[in-house]
Formats: sequence, structure tokens, C-alpha cells
Amino acid sequence: MSRVQQAQVPAGEASSDWLACLHEMFDLLWPPPTVVTLDSKWPAQMGLAGSRRRAGSGLAASPGDREFALIAGIHRPPLMVPAQRRLAAAAVRQHSRPRSAAARMGVRALCLGLGAGMGGSALRWTLRGRVQVATPAGADTIDEHLNTVLSRDLAVSMYLGPARANRKPVLQLLAPTGEPAGFAKIGVNPLTRSLVRAEHDALMRLGQAQLARVTVPRVLHYDTWRGLEVLVLSALPAWLPRHRLRPPRLVAAMAELAGVDGLTREPLATSCYLSRLRARLAAAEHTPEWTALTQALGDITDRGGQQTLTLGAWHGDWSPWNMASTGNGLLVWDWERFATGVPLGFDALHHQLQAEVIGTRSDPQAAALRCLERAPRNLAPFGLSPAQARLTAVLYLTELATRYLADRQAQAGAPLGSPRTWLIPAISQAAVEL
Repeated sequence: MSRVQQAQVPAGEASSDWLACLHEMFDLLWPPPTVVTLDSKWPAQMGLAGSRRRAGSGLAASPGDREFALIAGIHRPPLMVPAQRRLAAAAVRQHSRPRSAAARMGVRALCLGLGAGMGGSALRWTLRGRVQVATPAGADTIDEHLNTVLSRDLAVSMYLGPARANRKPVLQLLAPTGEPAGFAKIGVNPLTRSLVRAEHDALMRLGQAQLARVTVPRVLHYDTWRGLEVLVLSALPAWLPRHRLRPPRLVAAMAELAGVDGLTREPLATSCYLSRLRARLAAAEHTPEWTALTQALGDITDRGGQQTLTLGAWHGDWSPWNMASTGNGLLVWDWERFATGVPLGFDALHHQLQAEVIGTRSDPQAAALRCLERAPRNLAPFGLSPAQARLTAVLYLTELATRYLADRQAQAGAPLGSPRTWLIPAISQAAVEL
């Protein structure tokens, strides 16, 4: 393991789980002989460094050394950004995608302050520590690897996200001027490696599809490094001014994606989709949750198996924060859950449910029940009858519950990772009412 020294981050800003994950990522991405030092006692009055190192500033002097600042998150873990003014401001500006006008103003003010290198109390609630990475000449680190394969001199920032089974480091790549150069997703365990591979395959496929209503990232590089999957993607211009997203535009984009490999119509009972869903559920750990979900899926098949459904592709996680409506079109990212041969309408149901449960922090079980109740209205634009919509909605909730069980999200500490607390009650109720 790499030598991570002085690992002190205030409990109010990052949980012990996040700190342990941060240590693990340093060991993987900046391995020995690199030495990483975490320091939460960085005086706020130091502010941030300018574009050049200053004598006595404490900044690393070796060409291979790096210094980062931990920028406090709001309802989420900190963001690790380069400790230079321009790069820190650029990293925050391009990483943050606030949805409200007040939040956008807050991010704008923070970026202006970071760029100006403000110190003292102005940064007291923003700078939560620094990370120093001392890299001997010739050491193999993730940033050195990316600079080599991309043939560019890049700085990186890193975001880990909250506790989830699929948590992985996402590195934002910045040119020396602060211009965005892309994002690197790193698969660090069996699940995240498979997701990174899946996103690569999906984007290669979609890059050839000539979608008119959806813009996806381009694959800039893909390889393995020290046993990790490394996927480098272009940066979509999500920082552009947002345009109001009207429902017909979203429906049209989702319908276009659904038909990317063509649409088929099959009875549920004999569909390839049901076979795959059953196989994934069977492979999950056999817990009481598994038993309840398996029983519910049997009821769904018994009552709705003869219903014919339209099957196509779906994004797999088309939530409001994985997209941006801009003057340059509808930008959509995070394609690691892309799949084909699923019931038409899954993306629309997922978008609605995630907006309620995470976006507005609604009661999860009540939101799941509303997803079922509103399905006929929400899926009518896709040409589904009320009966098809209700069956599609209960299958969507079952799909989501199966994902959580297969990924062991509850064991990873994901807040909504246990389907028995919110998904399975809604599924079981709807299954007997089909």
C-alpha cells in the first residue's frame, strides 16, 4: 500500500467510509513509491496558489509532485481539485451541475473566489484540507499514465461520490489553461470494471448510431492500467446555459434511443427480456428480499405473461442529473447501464422516479407507488395502452430491485440499497393487481 500520511478530515465533511475509500483510491491510483499526505489543518488564510509556485508556500517542488485542495461538498463528499487558482475554479465550475438558480449563483461565486485566490474566513467553509502527492521520477501513477496515452500535459481533479456498490473514481482532466480535456472513469473492482467496459461498448455503439436528438460523449481512450479499467471520455459542454426541457422533447429523445437497434414486440412470458431478468435475479444472493422479489416476479408473469410489450434500448440511468438541455442539444452522459431488449418506457419511468426520490427527497415507497399509478399517463406518449403501461411500470421496479440485489447495494451502504424498504412492497402490491 502507498504511504498515506496524516489522514485527518473533519467528520462533518466526510464520513469515515468516504475517508477509507479515499485511502484505497490513493493506493490504487498513486501507488508506491509515491507518498500521499492528507492534511486537514491547512490554514484557510493560505488560500490557493497562483499559476506559479511561490517560495515558502508549501507547494511541492519536484516536477512530478502534485498538490490538491479538498473543496467541501453540499450533501455529498468533497471534490479534490488542483491547488492552483485557475485550475481549482475550472474544476469546480465544470464538475458542478446545479439545477436551481440559487445553486448556480452559489457555484459562480465560489468559482470567482477560487480563481481570485481569496483567503481568510471567505474560504473557511470551502477549503477542507489539502492532499500532497510526492511522486519520484519514473513512478507509475494514473496522471502520468493519462498524460502518456493522451500525449498531453493534463491536471486532474477527482470525485468519488457517496457510498454505493458502483462507486469508483471519476477524474476530470484539465488543460493547463483550465479548459476541459475530458473525464476518466476508473474501474477498480469486479463490478465497476464491468460497468466501465459496458460504458465503453455502449458509447462505441452509439457513436455510430448518428442520433439526432441526443449527444453522447466520445471515447478518447480505453485500456487497462495496473489491472484497472480506464475509460477516457470527451467532456460534453454541460456548463452551457440551460434551456427549459419540455416533455415532448424528452419523450422524443428517449424514443429515438429506444429504437437505436430496432423495436420488437414479444409476449412477456416468452420474451428474451424475462429470461435475462430471471437469470440475473437467480444469480443474486438468496436472502428474504430475494425470496419476496422472486415470488412477485412469478405473480407478474402469471398475470401479465400473455401481454405483448414493445422492446428496445434504454440508457439505464436517465436521471435529471445525467443530462443537460442546452442550446447545443440534449446532452446525456453516464451510459454504463445501457442495455437493449427492455420494455419501451423504462427510461421515462426511471427519470420520474429518480427525480422524486433523489431530486426532491420524496418518501421512496410513496414515490414507487406513484410511479405505478402514473404509468398510464406517463407512458401514453410512447404508444402504450394503460394495461401495457402498468405492466411496464411493475417490471421497471422489479428491474431496479434486481439491480440493487445483484450489485449488493445495501451491503455497500447505499441509502436506498435495500429494495425491501421501498421497492418490493410496491412491486408485490402491483403484482397481484395486474
